[in-house]
Amino acid sequence: MTSQPERSAQPPRRAVLGTALGGAAAAALPGTAHAGEPLSSQGAAPRPWKLRDTMTTDGAWAGFLRAQDLLWTRLPTLWHEGPFLGDGLLGSMIYQEPGANRIRFTVQHGRVQDHRPEFGSGWGTCRLPVGHLTLEPAGTITAVDWRLSLWNAELTGTVTTTAGTLTLAALVHDEVLAVRVTADGGERADWTFHPEEAVSPRKISEAPPSGYTANPPWTTRTTSDGTEQVLQPLTGGGRTATAHRRTGHDLLLSVGHSHPSDTAAEADSLRNLRRAKSYSALRQRHTSWWHAFYRKSFVSFPDQRLQSFHWIQLYKVASASRSGGPVMATSGPWLEPTPWPAVWWNLNVQLEYWLIHGFNHPELDSLATTLRQNQEQLIANVPAAYRADSSGIGRSSDMFANRGVGSPGSGAETGDLTWALHNVWLSYRHSMDKSLLRDTIYPVLRRAINYYLHFLAPGSDGKLHLPSTLSPEYPVVPPQDTNYDLALIRWGCRTLIDSAELLGIDDESKPRWQEVLAKLTPYPVDDNGFMIGADTPYAQSHRHYSHLLMVYPLYLVNWDQPENRDLITRSVVHWHELTGAHRGYSYTGAASMYAMTGDGDTAIAYLRKFFDPTTRYPCRANTHYTEAGPVIETPLSASQSLHDMFCQSWGGVIRVFPAVPTAWADLTLHDFRTQGAFLVSAVRKAGATRFIRVKSLAGEPLKLRHGLTGHLTAVLEDGTAARTRDLGDGTLAIDLPRGRDVLVHSGSRPDLSIAPVAVSEPGPAWGLP
Repeated sequence: MTSQPERSAQPPRRAVLGTALGGAAAAALPGTAHAGEPLSSQGAAPRPWKLRDTMTTDGAWAGFLRAQDLLWTRLPTLWHEGPFLGDGLLGSMIYQEPGANRIRFTVQHGRVQDHRPEFGSGWGTCRLPVGHLTLEPAGTITAVDWRLSLWNAELTGTVTTTAGTLTLAALVHDEVLAVRVTADGGERADWTFHPEEAVSPRKISEAPPSGYTANPPWTTRTTSDGTEQVLQPLTGGGRTATAHRRTGHDLLLSVGHSHPSDTAAEADSLRNLRRAKSYSALRQRHTSWWHAFYRKSFVSFPDQRLQSFHWIQLYKVASASRSGGPVMATSGPWLEPTPWPAVWWNLNVQLEYWLIHGFNHPELDSLATTLRQNQEQLIANVPAAYRADSSGIGRSSDMFANRGVGSPGSGAETGDLTWALHNVWLSYRHSMDKSLLRDTIYPVLRRAINYYLHFLAPGSDGKLHLPSTLSPEYPVVPPQDTNYDLALIRWGCRTLIDSAELLGIDDESKPRWQEVLAKLTPYPVDDNGFMIGADTPYAQSHRHYSHLLMVYPLYLVNWDQPENRDLITRSVVHWHELTGAHRGYSYTGAASMYAMTGDGDTAIAYLRKFFDPTTRYPCRANTHYTEAGPVIETPLSASQSLHDMFCQSWGGVIRVFPAVPTAWADLTLHDFRTQGAFLVSAVRKAGATRFIRVKSLAGEPLKLRHGLTGHLTAVLEDGTAARTRDLGDGTLAIDLPRGRDVLVHSGSRPDLSIAPVAVSEPGPAWGLP
């Protein structure tokens, strides 16, 4: 075994928490001023500028998103074929009732779970099913014509039967599922709600644990206004209440869940229905929310099927998650039979949230909410001997993060909380919201790293070593120094040092963090690249990239370090040489890693493997994904792979169009959010970048790797020249105060239009068109 060379004589690379611009400027770019001076326009009268955004009207948005909609001309028979609706809590999927001439509308809710932690997350604190509605027509269903409108977040269409036609519309808003059905000819719309047994969906793969008793049966009642309620008491305390009311053509349904209260759920479900009033009233609030939502950012590229997929993922994550709500479980709010009816912390959670940043939707981050609200539980998850200063979480948990974590030395999986905190750190970096750093990241990360520090010990080589821990999903446990954990320890210590400085905290642990960075053993590597850990090569197919976290998404070992490029290449190539265990996120992970290297063609080739129906686990008809059960994170991570091709912002540098596939000559980004809280707009035409606009939301230092050639111009929105420095390698440092915009281009001022690009790679709609 060999080890990655450590540059121990140099100070450790800092985690980027508002990194200052440092170092002497390199030679000026052609046509630029010297370091510290404005670019171009010197002595010329200022020429104010403004982007010409063609996506400002409802008509423009409705037209563009209509081309991304999912369509059905035949009845879906499986959950991963059908339309899906959600509001971050309540979710519904629509498909044929198995073996029947009926249409199922599933009714599931992200807060509905059991409350018996003694039986673990798979049974005792698992997500619980609620039930489903069925729409039963008079005649036999012969055809459907459905559209899931992204713009309105609404399913509309018809059901044709041997007796006539049903015209339907459905949406989910404010925890209410609303459906309107009208009948023509000899048709009628008969609705039935079917409560489902409150038992773990894991029953499909195993028997309940010893001592487990079933939850009591549900009961029903009818209120004075004709609302029907199904009440599901729980053995562990609490209750689920499902209320539904039919008025004319409208059916409204809501779900409430409470614990430990047995009555709050009832009141919640009834209150939601009273607030909804009617389909029309609810729809007005619903479409107002979604229309404002989409306008926060825009992206267009010429591959129709992937472009549609990308926008569907934004719709999906907004249907599945909202800040203040529960962290997404592996299936999101759409619970189906699955061996994974809980929250998984060793990859699933982390991949679920990446795309919200570039899309400029921090309001969708329920992960940060969950960690902030459950800090006491994270403390309780570690063994009692370490609770004074440590926190952690095991592989899977409920929405309250309730799951114990094992100790290093026992072969346990110990790093999952630290990895989840990297996601929250990304939320901080994209918002520069110091309260998120102060109240959540710093205190929880400090405790997560402290847990590791209890077990680090010096070896005969003078380096600090970590006893045996598990690299998630790899079947062989290294005797020590698992790369998954070494990467997380390095990232955590560097981030804590920088965070303490930024927050003005004189932390007594700082010398210890510095010592760890100086003495932590190098990453174990061999001729094939990064190993799983000490004396443990990557020797069998591995769907997870847990041994490569230092490359992606932590970027501790990255392409800007020429001395590490060969190591990165060997590691990623060898990871994918050993086939058999690869799954969808194996391809999305490789795509993002190749995007880091600037190789857009290889990146898109790996990403397309996820959409290849000949692979064992491809993307499904409605863009969802399943292995042994629904797994929501992989399609969402595919959108992040696209983001990594379009714009990257790791290491304190914004890279615009860093890895665009050669075939995509045209590309438009608008208000793409990056680390440092910048909004980037950029247009690429005929394979060349035409302009870049950057808006600063926080006044952070701006380093822009622009990809432009020739005489550069950088001007603020009032037309005055921006002060810049050339940092070399095509990177420009720009003084950009908070609230100001800078335009960067080469040559004469280009057309500053933001508009959809023409499709050059047509493809069918998603769904069953």
